[in-house]
Amino acid sequence: FLRVIEHVEQGTMPPEGKPPLTKMEKDTLLFYVKKYIKDALERPDPGLIASRRLSNREYEYAIQDLTGITVKTDSLLPRDPGGGEGFDNYSGTLYITPLLVERYFEVAESVIKQMHQNTSLWRKYVPSETFSWLQQIKHWWYRLVFDQDLAYDAIMQKAQAAINSFATLAYRRYLTPAERDKLLSFFAEVYQNSSPKHSRYDQAIQEVFKAVLVSHHFLIRQEADPPLKEPYPISSFELATRISSFLWCSIPDVELLEAAYHEDLKNPELLRKQVQRMLKDPKAKRMAESFVTQWLEIDHLVQPEFEMDQALFPEFSPEIRTAMYQETVEYFNYTLSESRNFFELLNGDYTFLNQALADYYGITGIQGSEMRRVALQQPERGGILGMGSVLTTTSLPNRTSPVLRGKWVMEKVLSTPPKPPPPNVPDLEATKEIHDELTLREALVIHREDPACYGCHQDMDDLGFALENFDAIGRWRVNYRNSAQPIDVSGSLKSGEIFAGAVELKAILNTKEEQFANGISRKMLGFALGRSIEFKDTKTIEALAQVLLENNFDPVPFIEEVVLSYPFQYKKTDQVVVDPDVGNDV
Repeated sequence: FLRVIEHVEQGTMPPEGKPPLTKMEKDTLLFYVKKYIKDALERPDPGLIASRRLSNREYEYAIQDLTGITVKTDSLLPRDPGGGEGFDNYSGTLYITPLLVERYFEVAESVIKQMHQNTSLWRKYVPSETFSWLQQIKHWWYRLVFDQDLAYDAIMQKAQAAINSFATLAYRRYLTPAERDKLLSFFAEVYQNSSPKHSRYDQAIQEVFKAVLVSHHFLIRQEADPPLKEPYPISSFELATRISSFLWCSIPDVELLEAAYHEDLKNPELLRKQVQRMLKDPKAKRMAESFVTQWLEIDHLVQPEFEMDQALFPEFSPEIRTAMYQETVEYFNYTLSESRNFFELLNGDYTFLNQALADYYGITGIQGSEMRRVALQQPERGGILGMGSVLTTTSLPNRTSPVLRGKWVMEKVLSTPPKPPPPNVPDLEATKEIHDELTLREALVIHREDPACYGCHQDMDDLGFALENFDAIGRWRVNYRNSAQPIDVSGSLKSGEIFAGAVELKAILNTKEEQFANGISRKMLGFALGRSIEFKDTKTIEALAQVLLENNFDPVPFIEEVVLSYPFQYKKTDQVVVDPDVGNDV
């Protein structure tokens, strides 16, 4: 229905060749459709978020923040499937398999072993069990006279402190008395049955830490599901977990847990301060990388299976593809934390380069392997439309694809994804082997002569042709390989704007603030919630987009509003799995 309103208001519905609506028909249609939508959205609905395991990314960062040990899940765990809005934290696909359980045990064993082998690191978590000579005399005296083992009592106290601190961070909340007792009993059992005696204290702590790392309280993000039919606010600790997963792709730190314990997160102003603090932390760059690489669909650029034709593009080396990926991450992180302007993703006049990528782009004066901010003299390179990562991942292995690039612009910038192709219409890429880029425009013009294809391809193809001065691996060119004629990069939109080339296209896109704000709001909310965005989220999306427009696309108040939004703060019970006592056992 929202798409119907958009097309009717823009005059693109009914389509060309069909009788247009009269003004009365148009006004009547819009009135009743909008009334239907308003009535449907009157009752707020936070949506359903199923319990899910940590994504591989979240697991990797949680282990790092919890233990100080870095693990690389790419080589240890099966790759996470995407879903929802295109992100790997989609709750609908993050379930645990027997293979994953085996790997979790292996990782826990390895991580705790590495912690223990690093004495300085281990003692940050586990106090030494040694006693001074005066304490030893005291322990001997009490054992001899009162038959009381003070040494064992002291060991248990030290173990309890270490276990409580470790498990509290791992479980993302404070432990219940039953959980504390069970973990301490496990320690005592291992301690009393271990040998040699001089190392059994550390051995027992290691076994408890391993148990924590394979506990469902650590591996699974599960929120309470009381038997209620109406939506309700999540608990402060559940909110802390949602926030840390969103902003850090990891577990809450001590300060956030303490804020949750004191119910500070229920105070909007105190909650805003926590969000601001967390966005200033270096760990926020994890969110920047996770969000932007999946949103722009460049994450597969650094995967081993991603290939370009090396016979045609020998310059496309592993070093270059990595630099392209880093350029996009550094750029987005800069708009998030430094310039604080997401619209610079479209109109920025700078980028991030190292020497290798600068030489590749034909930019001089950059030395060294470190990525740094570089002011651009060429206007075609500014923003995400001029980035090698985007231009390469929207190409085919042997040539550019105006269709893929145009589709990308429609989805990521204009927030108007094209309709799926009608049935029985073959894909252009599958119907004709096009090796000579000179035939691209001709083939696409013929393809969209079919009335079933024209509607989408009119905008999509021209948007892609505007970027044809960039070859399949993101280098600038003025003509195709086999021609001295300049590339035709002209095009137009159904709304009437005409353009020629990337610079003029970007100038037009810079006037589409509302569409861009709506698109990034939708994606950010989907990323924050770990679920698909649905019709019920319309009001939230509109409110978030308005925050961007009113604050010059400043991401900080925007992200604050995401965290304060109704679907982020509330939930409804999954009636299939109702457990009012989540979190009461180890």
